[in-house]
Amino acid sequence: MSRPAVPSTALLDTLHDALVSERRLLDDLIAQMRRQRAAVASDDIQGVDDSTFATHRILATLGQARQRRRQLNVLLGGSEDCTLRELEELLGAQVDDRFRDARVRLQQAADVLTREVGMNRKLLREALSNTDQHVRTLVGAPVAPSTYGAEGLAPTTPGAPRGVLFNRAV
Repeated sequence: MSRPAVPSTALLDTLHDALVSERRLLDDLIAQMRRQRAAVASDDIQGVDDSTFATHRILATLGQARQRRRQLNVLLGGSEDCTLRELEELLGAQVDDRFRDARVRLQQAADVLTREVGMNRKLLREALSNTDQHVRTLVGAPVAPSTYGAEGLAPTTPGAPRGVLFNRAV
Protein backbone atom coordinates (compact mmCIF):
# COMPACT_ATOMS: atom_id res chain seq x y z
CA MET A 1 0.00 0.00 0.00
CA SER A 2 1.25 3.46 -0.76
CA ARG A 3 1.22 6.21 1.83
CA PRO A 4 -1.91 8.34 1.28
CA ALA A 5 -2.14 12.08 1.45
CA VAL A 6 -2.86 13.41 4.93
CA PRO A 7 -6.55 12.68 5.52
CA SER A 8 -8.75 15.44 6.83
CA THR A 9 -9.72 15.57 10.48
CA ALA A 10 -13.35 15.12 9.39
CA LEU A 11 -12.48 11.87 7.61
CA LEU A 12 -10.62 10.53 10.65
CA ASP A 13 -13.57 11.57 12.86
CA THR A 14 -15.91 9.72 10.51
CA LEU A 15 -13.76 6.59 10.77
CA HIS A 16 -13.77 6.83 14.55
CA ASP A 17 -17.58 7.19 14.55
CA ALA A 18 -17.84 4.17 12.26
CA LEU A 19 -15.75 2.06 14.67
CA VAL A 20 -17.82 3.18 17.65
CA SER A 21 -21.05 2.41 15.76
CA GLU A 22 -19.84 -1.08 14.86
CA ARG A 23 -18.87 -1.73 18.46
CA ARG A 24 -22.35 -0.68 19.64
CA LEU A 25 -23.91 -3.07 17.14
CA LEU A 26 -21.67 -5.89 18.38
CA ASP A 27 -22.68 -5.01 21.95
CA ASP A 28 -26.33 -5.25 20.85
CA LEU A 29 -25.65 -8.67 19.34
CA ILE A 30 -23.98 -9.79 22.57
CA ALA A 31 -27.08 -8.71 24.49
CA GLN A 32 -29.31 -10.62 22.07
CA MET A 33 -27.19 -13.77 22.46
CA ARG A 34 -27.61 -13.52 26.23
CA ARG A 35 -31.37 -12.95 25.90
CA GLN A 36 -31.62 -15.93 23.58
CA ARG A 37 -29.71 -18.12 26.03
CA ALA A 38 -31.98 -17.05 28.88
CA ALA A 39 -35.06 -17.72 26.74
CA VAL A 40 -33.83 -21.22 25.85
CA ALA A 41 -33.05 -21.95 29.50
CA SER A 42 -36.57 -20.94 30.54
CA ASP A 43 -38.30 -22.67 27.57
CA ASP A 44 -39.55 -19.27 26.35
CA ILE A 45 -40.25 -19.98 22.67
CA GLN A 46 -41.46 -16.42 22.02
CA GLY A 47 -38.31 -15.03 23.61
CA VAL A 48 -36.14 -17.21 21.36
CA ASP A 49 -38.14 -16.09 18.33
CA ASP A 50 -37.91 -12.41 19.33
CA SER A 51 -34.15 -12.60 19.93
CA THR A 52 -33.65 -14.36 16.60
CA PHE A 53 -35.60 -11.65 14.76
CA ALA A 54 -33.66 -8.90 16.58
CA THR A 55 -30.38 -10.64 15.73
CA HIS A 56 -31.24 -10.67 12.02
CA ARG A 57 -32.13 -6.97 12.15
CA ILE A 58 -28.86 -6.09 13.89
CA LEU A 59 -26.85 -8.20 11.45
CA ALA A 60 -28.38 -6.32 8.52
CA THR A 61 -27.45 -3.00 10.11
CA LEU A 62 -23.95 -4.32 10.88
CA GLY A 63 -23.54 -5.25 7.22
CA GLN A 64 -24.33 -1.65 6.25
CA ALA A 65 -21.89 -0.34 8.87
CA ARG A 66 -19.12 -2.57 7.54
CA GLN A 67 -19.80 -1.40 4.00
CA ARG A 68 -19.44 2.18 5.26
CA ARG A 69 -16.10 1.32 6.84
CA ARG A 70 -14.87 -0.34 3.63
CA GLN A 71 -15.65 2.88 1.79
CA LEU A 72 -13.75 4.86 4.41
CA ASN A 73 -10.79 2.48 4.05
CA VAL A 74 -10.59 3.35 0.37
CA LEU A 75 -10.94 7.10 1.04
CA LEU A 76 -8.09 6.86 3.53
CA GLY A 77 -5.82 5.22 0.95
CA GLY A 78 -6.24 1.57 1.84
CA SER A 79 -8.12 -1.21 0.15
CA GLU A 80 -11.71 -2.17 0.93
CA ASP A 81 -10.57 -5.27 2.79
CA CYS A 82 -7.65 -3.85 4.74
CA THR A 83 -7.79 -4.56 8.44
CA LEU A 84 -7.86 -1.86 11.07
CA ARG A 85 -4.27 -2.72 12.03
CA GLU A 86 -3.19 -2.32 8.40
CA LEU A 87 -5.05 0.98 8.21
CA GLU A 88 -3.37 2.11 11.42
CA GLU A 89 0.05 1.25 9.96
CA LEU A 90 -0.85 3.04 6.74
CA LEU A 91 -1.88 6.22 8.54
CA GLY A 92 1.09 6.12 10.89
CA ALA A 93 1.44 9.22 13.07
CA GLN A 94 -2.00 10.49 12.00
CA VAL A 95 -3.61 7.82 14.19
CA ASP A 96 -4.41 9.07 17.66
CA ASP A 97 -5.18 7.31 20.93
CA ARG A 98 -8.90 7.76 20.31
CA PHE A 99 -8.67 5.62 17.15
CA ARG A 100 -6.52 2.99 18.87
CA ASP A 101 -8.98 2.80 21.76
CA ALA A 102 -11.94 2.43 19.37
CA ARG A 103 -10.08 -0.32 17.46
CA VAL A 104 -9.23 -2.22 20.66
CA ARG A 105 -12.80 -1.93 21.99
CA LEU A 106 -14.20 -3.15 18.67
CA GLN A 107 -11.86 -6.16 18.72
CA GLN A 108 -12.77 -6.94 22.33
CA ALA A 109 -16.49 -6.80 21.50
CA ALA A 110 -15.90 -9.13 18.54
CA ASP A 111 -14.05 -11.58 20.82
CA VAL A 112 -16.88 -11.53 23.39
CA LEU A 113 -19.47 -12.02 20.64
CA THR A 114 -17.54 -15.03 19.34
CA ARG A 115 -17.64 -16.63 22.81
CA GLU A 116 -21.36 -15.81 23.24
CA VAL A 117 -22.24 -17.34 19.86
CA GLY A 118 -20.26 -20.46 20.77
CA MET A 119 -22.12 -20.81 24.07
CA ASN A 120 -25.48 -20.38 22.31
CA ARG A 121 -24.64 -22.98 19.68
CA LYS A 122 -23.73 -25.47 22.38
CA LEU A 123 -26.85 -24.71 24.42
CA LEU A 124 -29.15 -24.91 21.38
CA ARG A 125 -27.60 -28.23 20.31
CA GLU A 126 -28.13 -29.63 23.81
CA ALA A 127 -31.71 -28.30 23.93
CA LEU A 128 -32.50 -29.89 20.55
CA SER A 129 -30.98 -33.18 21.64
CA ASN A 130 -32.94 -33.17 24.91
CA THR A 131 -36.16 -32.32 23.10
CA ASP A 132 -35.52 -35.10 20.58
CA GLN A 133 -34.94 -37.62 23.38
CA HIS A 134 -38.07 -36.43 25.21
CA VAL A 135 -40.25 -36.78 22.10
CA ARG A 136 -38.81 -40.23 21.37
CA THR A 137 -39.67 -41.31 24.89
CA LEU A 138 -43.22 -39.97 24.58
CA VAL A 139 -43.92 -41.75 21.29
CA GLY A 140 -42.12 -44.95 22.20
CA ALA A 141 -39.43 -44.61 19.54
CA PRO A 142 -35.96 -46.04 20.05
CA VAL A 143 -33.82 -43.90 22.34
CA ALA A 144 -31.05 -43.66 19.76
CA PRO A 145 -31.98 -42.65 16.24
CA SER A 146 -31.98 -45.59 13.88
CA THR A 147 -29.33 -45.77 11.23
CA TYR A 148 -29.95 -45.65 7.52
CA GLY A 149 -29.05 -49.31 7.08
CA ALA A 150 -31.62 -50.59 9.58
CA GLU A 151 -34.58 -48.55 8.34
CA GLY A 152 -37.39 -50.52 6.72
CA LEU A 153 -35.79 -53.94 7.18
CA ALA A 154 -37.64 -56.82 8.73
CA PRO A 155 -35.91 -58.52 11.64
CA THR A 156 -33.58 -61.23 10.44
CA THR A 157 -32.79 -64.55 11.98
CA PRO A 158 -29.20 -65.43 12.73
CA GLY A 159 -27.48 -66.93 9.71
CA ALA A 160 -30.09 -65.61 7.22
CA PRO A 161 -28.64 -64.03 4.09
CA ARG A 162 -28.52 -60.23 4.33
CA GLY A 163 -28.31 -57.69 1.57
CA VAL A 164 -29.24 -60.09 -1.21
CA LEU A 165 -30.52 -58.41 -4.37
CA PHE A 166 -32.39 -60.10 -7.16
CA ASN A 167 -33.94 -59.08 -10.46
CA ARG A 168 -37.69 -59.78 -10.63
CA ALA A 169 -37.81 -59.00 -14.36
CA VAL A 170 -36.40 -62.39 -15.34
